[in-house]
Amino acid sequence: MFDFDATLPLMAVQFLLLMVALNAVFYKPLMKSLDDRDSYIRSNQTGAQERLANAENLAKQYEQELADTRRQSQLVITNAQAEAQKIAATHIAEAQQEAQAQREQAQQELDQQKAAAMQSLEQQVEGLSRQILEKLLGSQVFS
Repeated sequence: MFDFDATLPLMAVQFLLLMVALNAVFYKPLMKSLDDRDSYIRSNQTGAQERLANAENLAKQYEQELADTRRQSQLVITNAQAEAQKIAATHIAEAQQEAQAQREQAQQELDQQKAAAMQSLEQQVEGLSRQILEKLLGSQVFS
């Protein structure tokens, strides 16, 4: 069935030489490129994780700064509104005082005009009363 002559050791030597040749020509460069690729992937993955962590830290920092800025702007807005209300209240009070002063001045002027009108009317009444008395009684009363 199977012959053990000189071809078997020759085949074994050929097989071993083929293994050594394939190992030197094919497997070692293939394994080296696989190892290089693995180290490249790991280094990229590590770098990506570091960049991701850095980006997350920056995002948290920016969010914190944004929240602080929003709080400060709300404070500024609140202060500005309070200041505007104070200024408006001051202007309103001044306007009311001015209006009151103008009303009082107008009332005084009306009172003066009323007094002048009353005095003028009294003089006219006195003059008319004399004329009426003179016409009724004649010139006897005043002589």
